[in-house]
Amino acid sequence: MKKLLITGLLSFGILTFSQELKEKTNERETNKALLIKTDHAELQAQKKAAEEKSTLPKPYNPKANAEQDIKKLVAKAKKENKNIMIQAGGNWCIWCLRFNQFVQTNDELKKIVDKNFLYYHLNYSPDNKNEKVFAKYGKPGDKFGYPVFIVLDKTGKLIHIQRSDVLEEDKGYGLEKVKDFFLQWVPKI
Repeated sequence: MKKLLITGLLSFGILTFSQELKEKTNERETNKALLIKTDHAELQAQKKAAEEKSTLPKPYNPKANAEQDIKKLVAKAKKENKNIMIQAGGNWCIWCLRFNQFVQTNDELKKIVDKNFLYYHLNYSPDNKNEKVFAKYGKPGDKFGYPVFIVLDKTGKLIHIQRSDVLEEDKGYGLEKVKDFFLQWVPKI
């Protein structure tokens, strides 16, 4: 009777153990399939972004002397009573290029920008990180990513830093969000 009981318990243990192994093997196979599917989806997304990026204008100039350019903008802003909108980022950044395209191709936004701001694309890239200029404004790219917006008044005084993720909507930017942002920082007369 003891032998029968022991044999029964051993058989039950082996059956349970083999079932667990089978389930873990199936789980591993499922996880591998998910990883492959995720990798494929990620590659497709990167490919699509690269294609989109290749069609968009590249407004950032890594060779520009940003310090000197901003000084000139301040002098011009005083004369024209405009604020300065600095869009910091680079031609490597799909969201930077999307924002530029969004504003340039939307008549309502372009009108607001052209009337109230001198607009500057401050480059951040391996070619030119503009570290001195970014340090002057508290290195907002380190805190918020890119693009990030630096708003200066007509005297060159920093009046606002705006992160861009709050302006996003779907795979682009929201018209009302961007419009509200610009209108909030028009020069006060």
